[in-house]
Amino acid sequence: MPRSVQLRLDVADRVDHLPGQHYVVRLTAPDGYTAQRSYSVASAPGDPLVELFVERLDDGEVSTHLADVVEPGDELEVRGPIGGWFVWDGATPALLVAGGVGVVPFVSMVRTAAELGRTDLLRVAVSTRTLAELAYADELAAAGALVVTTREPHGIRPAGRLAPADLVPLWEPGQTCYVCGSAAFAEAASQLLLGLGVPATSIRVERFGPNG
Repeated sequence: MPRSVQLRLDVADRVDHLPGQHYVVRLTAPDGYTAQRSYSVASAPGDPLVELFVERLDDGEVSTHLADVVEPGDELEVRGPIGGWFVWDGATPALLVAGGVGVVPFVSMVRTAAELGRTDLLRVAVSTRTLAELAYADELAAAGALVVTTREPHGIRPAGRLAPADLVPLWEPGQTCYVCGSAAFAEAASQLLLGLGVPATSIRVERFGPNG
């Protein structure tokens, strides 16, 4: 995926994260100015390293440094793992609905399911502008994810947004539904699920961006 970087961190004395949790990366300038951002963990808990996926934003104080400046061997100040609401327990069925880089916590869930031998528990739907812009595209395809592209045709499907008909074959009663993406995507996807009859209590949402 262009304009992005995967960071593999050796975190000393770390506590194993749960799939869906995140880390905070904090940068400190020589004059003492600090900036920090949260990044979801893509690795499974059993991975000896913590993998973060960073989308480079031109005006991003943290992402530009992580993408353009950081080199192997550098030290970073991180805090985590953080979060208890948006986590998958590895034992119950779930429907994962992502927009863009919102796939990152779901990659952790997919990898965890593979480690546990329970890939049958997860179903994944992803919306992205183009396939080239989708992080972990090959890995998600191998996991059987439904991928919808909004700016170009994908397979026999024309360009278009995620629709109720896309989610009907993936949803079953008893699933917990996780939604991750921009504020606008999270709201739209949540409304799709509610329209299908998914109870609001079964939907967990994580938003990112200025309105997250």
